[in-house]
Amino acid sequence: MMDRTYQESELERTVLSPLRQTSPQFWLAMAVLGAVFLWGAVMLVRQWILGLGVTGLNRPVYWGIYLANFVFFIGISHAGTLISAILRVTQAEWRRPITRIAEAITFFALILGLLQIWIDMGRPERVFYPLIYGRFQSPFLWDFTCIGVYLLSSTLYLYLPMIPDLARMRDHMTDAPAWRRRLYTLLALGWHGSHEQHRRLEKAISIMAILIIPIAVSVHTVVSWIFGMTMQPMWHSTIMGPYFVVGAIFSGIAMLFIFMTIIRRAWHLEKWIGPKQYNYLGILLLVMSAFWAYFTLSEYLTTGYGSIIHEQEVLHAKLSEEYAPWFWAMLICNFVIPFAILVWRKGRTPTGTFIAALAIAVGMWIERFTIVAPSLTRPSLGFEKVLYAPTITEVAITAGSVAFFAILFLLFFKIFPAISVWEVEEGEAIEVVHRQAEALARQKAILTGS
Repeated sequence: MMDRTYQESELERTVLSPLRQTSPQFWLAMAVLGAVFLWGAVMLVRQWILGLGVTGLNRPVYWGIYLANFVFFIGISHAGTLISAILRVTQAEWRRPITRIAEAITFFALILGLLQIWIDMGRPERVFYPLIYGRFQSPFLWDFTCIGVYLLSSTLYLYLPMIPDLARMRDHMTDAPAWRRRLYTLLALGWHGSHEQHRRLEKAISIMAILIIPIAVSVHTVVSWIFGMTMQPMWHSTIMGPYFVVGAIFSGIAMLFIFMTIIRRAWHLEKWIGPKQYNYLGILLLVMSAFWAYFTLSEYLTTGYGSIIHEQEVLHAKLSEEYAPWFWAMLICNFVIPFAILVWRKGRTPTGTFIAALAIAVGMWIERFTIVAPSLTRPSLGFEKVLYAPTITEVAITAGSVAFFAILFLLFFKIFPAISVWEVEEGEAIEVVHRQAEALARQKAILTGS
């Protein structure tokens, strides 16, 4: 049983409650996600047995949904580490309740992004080929290296702020299963909350927050170079780097809204994840929608006014031929719906931002698909025009990947707290000090004036 001499705060009691009790709704969600994941896993094993011929991939369409998934997951990984790091560096106090959710999204999105490359290789043993045969003349190996560094740094950036909360659970969640108590004890690293430990932890987090920003930017820039350094129509462009970075931040914020809202509702965290977070992040999402629209206009306008025949063919495929429904759906999801909802203050509510974020998540996946597929169906090296149609195998594996991402995320927050308790408590203490200082200043002004 829990130590009765210790009095939990309302925040701690609310945050730790889902770790102690499991609702039927949680098991239902896990059952549904598990079924979808199992479907995808079975189709993946079938693909390994029968080969990539069960997919829609063929010459010259050697990339398809799997590469779109890869770019999408690597993009949403910017939800946490980059956004959280920027908010930490700028001392945005309202960030405190949402940083851990954002950082967890980064960690699991990177894992799923790497899995997409493994899936696309066709055979499981080929995952070792970049290590055995990789050459640094290839942007693929640059990407492999950048993502590896990003994953390691994101893991550390997620773990460091968890140490005080792990020590808290080690000391006070005595009713937890034995394996979890051992896990908390191991990961807490002997933390006892001294002033010196806090000073060193804050310094380490600050250093990581500064270092991880250029690492995150480099990752999606290098992902864009995989496309931009080829001669495929509408890929060979210098705009791809900043375009991909903006799209990554855009989709990352949207994914943060989705999971933040789910956790807020399911874990009953409405008191701490409230209107301030939704308003400020909603404004940021609106700004990123405008940036995305600007880069999209720049890309398509310059291509449309150009005279390169092969690029014109790809552009027409997107605007008026078989990929037109995808393109216009992308535009509606990424620009029309977010602006219609988020431009108004009354739209930046949990419901409004959740709807806008869902639209953006769908729209940004479509954007990655319309980058990959149309250019490959109209190559510039003598191949005939082809049509790429994803098969049920690719659809199942994609659905299974999304389900696996959600499963990892939910399981993580069944073992570890969804809110950084010590950081929120620290923020509340700072706010109390500020209010007291303001009250003293007002009293002094009154006395001086009298």
